[in-house]
Amino acid sequence: MEDILSILSAIGGIGGLATVLYLSYWLGGKFREIDMRFKEIDMRFEEFSARFREVDRRFEEINKRFNEVDKKFDAIDRRFDDVNRRIEGLEERLSRLEERVDRRLERLAYAFISYQEFLTGYFVSEGVLKPSAASLVVTEARNLMRLAVSNPFTKDEWKRLGDLLDKSEKEELTLEEAQELLNLARKAVMEYGEYPEAWKLHMYAAIMVGLAYKRMKEREKQQGEKS
Repeated sequence: MEDILSILSAIGGIGGLATVLYLSYWLGGKFREIDMRFKEIDMRFEEFSARFREVDRRFEEINKRFNEVDKKFDAIDRRFDDVNRRIEGLEERLSRLEERVDRRLERLAYAFISYQEFLTGYFVSEGVLKPSAASLVVTEARNLMRLAVSNPFTKDEWKRLGDLLDKSEKEELTLEEAQELLNLARKAVMEYGEYPEAWKLHMYAAIMVGLAYKRMKEREKQQGEKS
């Protein structure tokens, strides 16, 4: 009993004890309130965390979709690359084919030119074609001169072609002049082969060469008879 009294006297009696008990109760309530608020804060943080996790999940889904889109674009790019390679291959094959066709057409044109030159020159030199046959084609051949404004004939070549045509109608061409006319006619055929006049010019030039050879043979024959 003495111990209890000594304790009560130490804390100020019954009133002091009540005060201590009240303070303890009040502090306990405050701590509980603080704990509840901390719990609410924790719950809110948990809600925020859940929302952030949801946002992260959606971003992951968006990233997955973008990755899928990127894969599809990569596949499209590969297909375009494949198509481009095929087109390039076709263009290369077409280019080689065009070159082959051009070479063959060029060889065919040269073969026909040589054939026409030989046949026309031979007929003239053997008298099968008369000199008067030249007059049938020279007028048409002159129509080629209307192309003088275009290339690749130079201005000097057009002038020389006109001079040789003029001289061939007025007097005889020498063999050298006839061959020069034939060379110009060959060039005309190769460059303006789509015009009939170019081929007629070539035929006319071949006739002139044939006539020049025929005259040369006749002169050689006359000189042989005199000797």
